Amino acid sequence: MASVTLQNLTKTYAGGSLRAVNGVSLDVEDGEFLVLVGPSGCGKSTALRMIAGLEEISDGAVWIGDDFVNDTHPKDRDIAMVFQSYALYPHMTVYDNIAFPLQIAKLPKAEIDKRVQEAARILELDAYLKRRPGQLSGGQRQRVAMGRAIVRQPAVFLMDEPLSNLDAKLRVQMRAEIASLQHRLGVTTIYVTHDQVEALTMGHRVALLKDGVLQQVDTPSNIYNKPRNTFVAAFIGSPTMNLYWAELEGQGDTLAVRLGSHLLKMPAQSRAEHAGLSRYAGKRIIVGIRPEDIVEASTVQQADPDDCITAQVSLVEALGSDVIVHLGIDAQAAEIRSSDSLDEIKAEAGKSRCVARFTAKSDVRLGQTVTVRLDTGRMHFFDGETGLSILL
Repeated sequence: MASVTLQNLTKTYAGGSLRAVNGVSLDVEDGEFLVLVGPSGCGKSTALRMIAGLEEISDGAVWIGDDFVNDTHPKDRDIAMVFQSYALYPHMTVYDNIAFPLQIAKLPKAEIDKRVQEAARILELDAYLKRRPGQLSGGQRQRVAMGRAIVRQPAVFLMDEPLSNLDAKLRVQMRAEIASLQHRLGVTTIYVTHDQVEALTMGHRVALLKDGVLQQVDTPSNIYNKPRNTFVAAFIGSPTMNLYWAELEGQGDTLAVRLGSHLLKMPAQSRAEHAGLSRYAGKRIIVGIRPEDIVEASTVQQADPDDCITAQVSLVEALGSDVIVHLGIDAQAAEIRSSDSLDEIKAEAGKSRCVARFTAKSDVRLGQTVTVRLDTGRMHFFDGETGLSILL
């Protein structure tokens, strides 16, 4: 096993004018499962390919364990890569596909058979070893690709969106299997995905990229509950966080958020957790609130009127376990643009969209006017100019 260290990793194209990966520095601990996540084109797969040696490094350094590997051939880096396309040989049996890298390495037949059988047992492929890839389901083919990586007994696993070609149900099953397998084997793993649900459910830590720049590296819990900036806040979470322009009003120990025509008082605990907010009194800021922190006021015992607003229902999505409700509220929505600017987005009739997550018991209907309670103690606050989180 080995750690992976990236120092100012950079990849440029077009004579240096285009930076696909821009100065990424990252330490992946021995045995850690790290997920690289971000929107399409953010540079995550390019970074992974530079670690693998499949893409030339423009600047910076890659270390695997104690070895500087910038100029090391991919086959000598002691890594195994799992691709989105599986990359299986259609004319070979499952056994031969898994055994192929060991045969190339000219290991003894007895050792090859031992490793293949062990990998097949771990991945529950024992009954399919004589079949060819065309006779397997998508999930089974992905297991074969995983088996081919396992038998090499590498120091590092690199996985480039390995579940993208699977249907939704199989993706859920396979992400649990991959996470369980990594835990059992204890192999350092770097996993690339654009799916933030995969990132939050699989990784020990999550590294979020945007335009080749590392935005935040943290545990799934912290990256969800303590986003470093508005981009992280908006990208992580489904449905996404609601972001609005607001003004902070306060006198002495009292602080309140002016959200459109609504004045929401902040509880003492929230003021203590965001001590830096006192500097923003009278200034424009960005306020974020997640859908699960917006509930029907009728479901809350003795709901404080200062935490409640009235809104009109514009769309209802019943998911079985809960209900996603789209509301129109009197507020100025803030939306992240590709240029990093924060723009005001106005919805119909001067209203902005607000997405809430109600319980499955909700009987809310399209066009209905409802009173909702906002959990002001779980609001997120961001600098209106930089988009950075306001904490201390």
